[in-house]
Amino acid sequence: MPKNIDIRRHSRALTRHHKIAISGVAALGAAAIAFTAVPSSAETTTSEAPASRVAYSNEPIKDVKASVTDRLAADSIKSEAAKAQAEARAKAVAAAAKKRAAAAAAAKKEAEAKKKAQARKKAAAERRAKEAASRSAKRAALKKATVRSYGNNLDGWIKHSLDIMKSKGIPGSYNGLYRNIMRESSGNPNAINDWDINAINGIPSKGLLQVIPPTFSTYHVAGTSWNIYDPVANITAAANYAAHRYGTIDNVNSAY
Repeated sequence: MPKNIDIRRHSRALTRHHKIAISGVAALGAAAIAFTAVPSSAETTTSEAPASRVAYSNEPIKDVKASVTDRLAADSIKSEAAKAQAEARAKAVAAAAKKRAAAAAAAKKEAEAKKKAQARKKAAAERRAKEAASRSAKRAALKKATVRSYGNNLDGWIKHSLDIMKSKGIPGSYNGLYRNIMRESSGNPNAINDWDINAINGIPSKGLLQVIPPTFSTYHVAGTSWNIYDPVANITAAANYAAHRYGTIDNVNSAY
């Protein structure tokens, strides 16, 4: 074999594949030597070289794409949450506005109802006043229309006096008046007694029921004439005097 061979020069020329092949051949040679060195009578034992352990981790390899997706999903959730909150706020604002509008509408409706009620009340009051005035006018017209007319005679004078007596609460009847008139004056409204004690005393009895002036003045009935010879005034004053002294003119059957 020639000497002076520059092995380093050749070894630098070995590739990665050549190195692997050389390592494999060396390993096989060592194994063959170890096998032949074992005695034939010895129990065959299998010696296995411990397998080289491969280190690995249970943690998943982070995927950049998955991480980006997760971030996008989180952003989407946040966006949805913000949107939901915004919608909730908008609904709350709308509900509050609706409530205020409903309250305003109710207040307006109540005010209108109150105004209508006041208008109805005022109209009813005006209608009642108008009806009262109309009834008053009707009563006045009816009273005017129903004013009785009395004849200018003894019958008319007695009837007129009886209506006045009734309005004043003075008792007496047509028959009681007529009977006493016929006894006292025979129905002559200008009759005068100039011979009895009253005449002697200067206060003669006068008129239909022969009333002396002091008695006529005391028992004169308002609304009648102050003339003692007036038939209605004379009858009514005499009936008023008889009511105070005898209870009613009907109880008088003689000079009184």
